[in-house]
Amino acid sequence: MSFSGFPDEAFLFYEGLEADNSKTYWTRHKQVYDDMVKAPMAALGEELSTEFGRVHLFRPHRDVRFAKDKSPYKTHQGAYAATAEAIGYYVQLDASGLHAGAGLYSAQGDQLARYRQAVDEELSGVPLEKIVAGLAAAGYGIDGDRLKTRPRGVPEGHPRLDLLRHRSLHAGLRFAPEPWVHTPEVLDRVRAVWRDLTPLVEWLTVHLPAD
Repeated sequence: MSFSGFPDEAFLFYEGLEADNSKTYWTRHKQVYDDMVKAPMAALGEELSTEFGRVHLFRPHRDVRFAKDKSPYKTHQGAYAATAEAIGYYVQLDASGLHAGAGLYSAQGDQLARYRQAVDEELSGVPLEKIVAGLAAAGYGIDGDRLKTRPRGVPEGHPRLDLLRHRSLHAGLRFAPEPWVHTPEVLDRVRAVWRDLTPLVEWLTVHLPAD
């Protein structure tokens, strides 16, 4: 199917799931999820894949084996196009709207050490600093897990100390569920965000290859 937008029922489905995250609710509304959430997200991914590579949908079930919260289902539907381990583009739908972003979502193995080394070195660190500053100036939220203090061995006056604190680094925009979310304009907006974030993804992909 071609992508035509997300229907109201997709957002209402997640409003209901937030209120009743149970197998009973899920089973009763499974067809709504399949038709109004999963199918449109898959169609959006197909459209985006021609430019950004294959887009995968995340499973709706939570991994609760080691979690205190035993709620069985995620209260959002995410999809991603990976460029390297834990690096790539992301789009998400939930009750509050849409989120589109990209970056490093979880440093794996020696990735964190390589990230900090690349940020520390001026030749590679300064370009990243400029990329992140440019995205922030353009209105993108810069996020990620970060240390409250500086990493061990990093001087207090390091010019890129804030970036060195990051253990993950991603940028993105949130969109409220305005009327355009029900139209193909979603594709244009997500594609525009992903294109804006491509310099960040490319920097991360080059400097943080998989182990």
